[in-house]
Amino acid sequence: MGSAPLSSNLVGMALAESTWSWGWRDAVLYALGIGARPGDGALVDEDADEGDLDFLYERRGPKVYPTFAVIPGMRALGGVSAAVDLDVARLLHGEQAITLHRPFPATGELTIRGRIVDVWDKGTAAVIGVESELVNDDGLFATTYASLFAKGYGGFGGERGPDTSDIHQPPDRDPDHVIEDVVRPEQAALYRLSGDRVLLHIDPEFARRAGYPGPFLHGLCTYGFAGRAILRALCDGKPERLLSLTGRFADLVWMNDVIITKIWTLGDGEAVFRAETGSGAEVLTHAHVRYER
Repeated sequence: MGSAPLSSNLVGMALAESTWSWGWRDAVLYALGIGARPGDGALVDEDADEGDLDFLYERRGPKVYPTFAVIPGMRALGGVSAAVDLDVARLLHGEQAITLHRPFPATGELTIRGRIVDVWDKGTAAVIGVESELVNDDGLFATTYASLFAKGYGGFGGERGPDTSDIHQPPDRDPDHVIEDVVRPEQAALYRLSGDRVLLHIDPEFARRAGYPGPFLHGLCTYGFAGRAILRALCDGKPERLLSLTGRFADLVWMNDVIITKIWTLGDGEAVFRAETGSGAEVLTHAHVRYER
């Protein structure tokens, strides 16, 4: 636990710098964690759908999903609890954004430089925003932004923050793309092996103590599902064409559910999207993507 109390004075605080390395197995494990599958008949029938095989097979690279950037970005977000007094059981991931400057190779090493950029007082809760730069000797890989919704930490006298309720709303028409993915029973257990080991997503007793009926899917896993759908629908599966992706976590996803990603193209390499569950719950909203056409 950190020693600093939550206040607006934390804006601008640099978090502990760290290095992070990965190999092709890490990239493949992440791909599996966000629902990638090789497809029916891959490597058996020349005409078979190979699904996401390029992201799962080391002899094809493998390619790396752009949303892989959230894994080192989480290192910066985790640095908040080392600097500020917060109870992890009262924290939820609020928003996530990534800006890609070049695609991730199958193996590499980078430095993570994070800082607190927002502290908003929402009354009964607080919002803490963290930005991180992911760099190596060749320059910037990606910039990430994530916010933490801290239940019960509001009322410290800070500013409420801007009203963003109207941003990135879908137009009043049917989506241009609708992609459905099944959340397998082991999805959260598999996703946490990429490093996001928050107990809410694996430990039934811990989840119940925190006020939930049981473990639920990581918000960043839902984000990865949507990012994978967008890469397929808008970028022809080419990671270098995805430039940025942002979204707000609005509800929970449970194992055995369905994630439905609805995408509305706006032209000029922009789109808005929304992720819903099979029961109609909106789980990722205020979501926007930029991509190379």
